[in-house]
Amino acid sequence: MRLHPLTALAVAGATAVVTTAVASWPVSIAVALAAAVVAMRARVGKRVMPAAALILVPLCLSLLVVHGLFFPEGRIVLAQWGPARITAEGLEFALDLASRTAACVLVLLVFSFTVSVPDLVSALAARKFPPQFGFVLASTLTLAPAIAARLDRIRQAQEARGLVLRGGPVSRFAALRLQMVPLVMGLIDDAGSRAQALDARGFGAAGPRTSYRAIEDPPGQRLFRAIALILAAVAVAARLWVSWPAGASL
Repeated sequence: MRLHPLTALAVAGATAVVTTAVASWPVSIAVALAAAVVAMRARVGKRVMPAAALILVPLCLSLLVVHGLFFPEGRIVLAQWGPARITAEGLEFALDLASRTAACVLVLLVFSFTVSVPDLVSALAARKFPPQFGFVLASTLTLAPAIAARLDRIRQAQEARGLVLRGGPVSRFAALRLQMVPLVMGLIDDAGSRAQALDARGFGAAGPRTSYRAIEDPPGQRLFRAIALILAAVAVAARLWVSWPAGASL
């Protein structure tokens, strides 16, 4: 049975919220592996993994440097070089943050690469959401695929001009700046062009709207969405309750 776009959105959002609330690196790694398996079975793994690597590799490296080497609460010192020291507590904290972020990023990327954006916008419009909300959400969902595709074209163009981007880590890092500048400029130009096209077609105009897409929404999926949102709310409430200082009042 095909998932309704709002059901897929509820599952992805609830999974990310619950994973963040649980704050356990084994759970986060399990969720990340499950998201990777879903991506492979949905045949979008070859697009999800490069986009996830583009986001997670710099972030995880920064977490390792900041918390792995300069964690002030660390007590078990594994190695030390002047002010920098590797502590077990710092590595565990960095692993927790990195695994949690990886799980959320993979879950949301799988959703963005598998959901039908026109169906999602139509489903939101059928529930009287403002059209601007649907446009922002659709633009966010198409951002990762657009970045991955554009970055690949930039890399091919630069390699055709003689720039070597497939060397070792040092060569790749040096070439990263040359890729990021045209990538960001191109995305800004695309955003401006889309905004002008939408304004020309009356996208922001007030008044009733007619949808030409009929999205079937079975009652079972509506119940499932409600349960997923309730579980996410319960997980957040439980996390706040556990972390609330003893003896503190509202």
